[in-house]
Amino acid sequence: MLAVLALICVVLLVPMTIIGLVVSIIQAATSVSEQSLSFVPKLIALALCLVVFGGAAIGLLTGFTVELFDVIARIGR
Repeated sequence: MLAVLALICVVLLVPMTIIGLVVSIIQAATSVSEQSLSFVPKLIALALCLVVFGGAAIGLLTGFTVELFDVIARIGR
């Protein structure tokens, strides 16, 4: 369960962290402190990651759920 959770979270959090770091460096270099400037690129990165990796994440969750119900059914016998 934790491995499935980690795989799904890593796919979403790593790109957002990288985008946030790049935007923060640009803001520090240009002395621009606009809050929406860091939020919008992260939102776009999240949407892009969901489009690209969403099917794989749903497949991973579906496989995990099927396996979980299979284990529950075997325990009940």
